[in-house]
Amino acid sequence: MTEHTKIDHSMDNLDDTTSSTSGPTVLEKSKPRSEKMASNKVECNACPVLCQITDGRTGACDRWGNEDGNLVRIDPVILMRRLDDTGLATRHEPVAGDAPEGLVNARTRDVEANAVSDPNDLFVSGIGSGTTYPDYKPAPFIVSSKANDVDMVTVVTEGIFSYCSFKVKIDTDRYLGPEQSNIRFKGEIVGHVTTAEYGSQMLSLGGVHHLTGGSKKEGRMTCDMMMALGNKEAVELSIDGGAQLVVQAGKAPIVDGVEEKRMRVGCGSAAIGIFAKQWFGHIDEVVVVDDHITGVLSEHQAGRCLDIPPTGIKMKGRKSTPGRYFQVANPGNGWGGTDISDPLAIIEGFNPDVAWPGLRMLITSTTGEHAEYYELDDDLKPQRKPMPDALQKTVERIGENCEPSLASVLFLAGAGGSLRAGVTENPIWLTNSIKTSLVNVTCGGAPAYIWPGGGITVMVDVLRMPDNSFGYVPTPAIVAPIEFSMKLDDYTRLGGHADAVRSIQDVVEKDRHRIIEWHDENSPWPLGRKPMLA
Repeated sequence: MTEHTKIDHSMDNLDDTTSSTSGPTVLEKSKPRSEKMASNKVECNACPVLCQITDGRTGACDRWGNEDGNLVRIDPVILMRRLDDTGLATRHEPVAGDAPEGLVNARTRDVEANAVSDPNDLFVSGIGSGTTYPDYKPAPFIVSSKANDVDMVTVVTEGIFSYCSFKVKIDTDRYLGPEQSNIRFKGEIVGHVTTAEYGSQMLSLGGVHHLTGGSKKEGRMTCDMMMALGNKEAVELSIDGGAQLVVQAGKAPIVDGVEEKRMRVGCGSAAIGIFAKQWFGHIDEVVVVDDHITGVLSEHQAGRCLDIPPTGIKMKGRKSTPGRYFQVANPGNGWGGTDISDPLAIIEGFNPDVAWPGLRMLITSTTGEHAEYYELDDDLKPQRKPMPDALQKTVERIGENCEPSLASVLFLAGAGGSLRAGVTENPIWLTNSIKTSLVNVTCGGAPAYIWPGGGITVMVDVLRMPDNSFGYVPTPAIVAPIEFSMKLDDYTRLGGHADAVRSIQDVVEKDRHRIIEWHDENSPWPLGRKPMLA
């Protein structure tokens, strides 16, 4: 693998207020695999690709480069400054668009170097830290600090993850595609549609089989898609037999060119139960159209409890329990996530022995985006009428109770034995210590959920991680930050690399770094979370 681009430190966003003046992180030199390698090159062993890099250029990943014959990490390591108890950082100047005056939200804003009075208020993240590969050596940063007068240590690395994926939750009733359908990025299969959840469609993207189990192009496209998605960029996807999607973490999904607005308030049956009292006295029948469970007020238990009389309505679909119907229509982008544009299409008629002329009926979707009012004529045929004000208010109330439609992106990865070797010579002790809460795991400072069972399987919301937390190596694999924080005594007991421990002060003085404000949603501070300090 040859070199890639010229080294450009202007992209580091470094200046005298955000960085120390010391040099870049230098990787231990490796022995070249070939004696024929040119003398002005260095071989990078930060990943299995083993790029041979010319002086002044970077490797294929753009993360490591050759500076004057030294293999260096191009980007600065990211440090985070702890905020006060309010979750906000005081600044002298007001920031436009933020409130209250003089305070700014803790996102990824750079912090002035002189604003950090105590190095113990800094947390060393894995972003820009480097890797443990080839895994026989300690993690790039093993940093000691104090929290509440307790000696702590944080082991920091950028993990090279082949076994990783993204779970994407899309808040919409729109039909995205059949369950188990392939999802494509630039024509290559990169995931599949998985089981829908309440008000949301779910996707599984990436994973080792797409990264390594298919063609080179599939692996490359999968890696590109995953890195973009993790870095909060918009990604265009297509679902076989389904929709075209634009997905971006924290943004409304775009389905077939239309930006989604609302997440449903509930299924059709739930909507009946929620709003039955508000409809009482204003209407004789309500049908809430839903792809999964369509609700009918007069038959529903809520309607019966309010003594709403039967209307003789005959619904299409499969009746479940009273007032609840399955499969009234096919999935689609119409009313309530079905394929209908005419709501009367799901009604077969009315029993003439029960229904009456003038019967008032409201049909609405689970988001309130679609709603029509009807009255039965003398032949018991529904006729569309202007929506009464009282009913219009209830439809608007449905909309008020719908949360905004968003795409949520969660990174899921297995921290394997090689990565754990950078923490301790006996990795099983690290795993056991995590399970007993002696060790706190974060990813770019964001709290990580640890899945039960064997191994260290972490899951983290990418929105809680700093921007551009994810990288790649062209094996292909995703590079992501991971941090293990614990008491220093516990680190020694689990067989940690005690000789590699450095103080936070030493890191600040000797390593090129960038300081950002702590993410306000990531409290508590990872070095002060109980039970570690109990």
